[in-house]
Amino acid sequence: MAVRSALTVALLLLLAGVASAAWSVSSAEIEKSSVAGVEHRKIVLTETASVEQATLDVAIFSTKTATLRVIDNPAAEDDLAAAMRRTRGIAGVNGGFFDPQNAPVGLLISEGKMIAPLRKARLLSGVLVVAKGRVELLRSAEYFPRKSALAALQCGPFLVDGGQPVAGLNDTRSARRTFVFTTGSDRAALGFCSSVTLAELGQILVARGLVPELKVQRALNLDGGSSSAFWFAGERGVFSVPEQKTVRDFVVIVPK
Repeated sequence: MAVRSALTVALLLLLAGVASAAWSVSSAEIEKSSVAGVEHRKIVLTETASVEQATLDVAIFSTKTATLRVIDNPAAEDDLAAAMRRTRGIAGVNGGFFDPQNAPVGLLISEGKMIAPLRKARLLSGVLVVAKGRVELLRSAEYFPRKSALAALQCGPFLVDGGQPVAGLNDTRSARRTFVFTTGSDRAALGFCSSVTLAELGQILVARGLVPELKVQRALNLDGGSSSAFWFAGERGVFSVPEQKTVRDFVVIVPK
């Protein structure tokens, strides 16, 4: 009985430690762009239980002064840096999934033109939509076609919904990640994260003080791993994390 009680206490202590594990901001740097309301934040976070660290590069923008474009790259001729120069974007990341033939996997709308239709798949749980100046993240089941959509990209999984990390995300495979998030205000962001699991990224994006003046309401994972890339044109010049292979499309912040 004593042995069983000791094991029970040890298990409860272990579970309590897991439950209390959280990510906290260790440092943050801000660089503005030439466009009002668009800035780059480099944020270093530490996980309290394991002392593991993660670094986020986040391009935050106001939908009053900037918006998103989805840039198609059908011939895989451009890398992100080339696409940014061609479009004169302020910031950008790689986009959605694609197959070995470079065909997009999931809904893809670029410059108002549908290139690939919506698909039903567990992984493709969300859609980024830009229409009438609004930037939205929708569950795939919430999406409906609209003529006003200038850009749309289906990807997944959802990382944050209702201001909370999504339950059941993979917590075993670490990789570089890119993502898009929206807030309850007129602010949204594109971002890149150093190697973490999907579950960790969901927890990181709701960490206290991540962006003190904002609360991430919804966040969607984009194509990660070797596809992950980030680019920002700031006051001090260009900051870039290049992709390790060519990709099908990009998501870019451009002035309104």
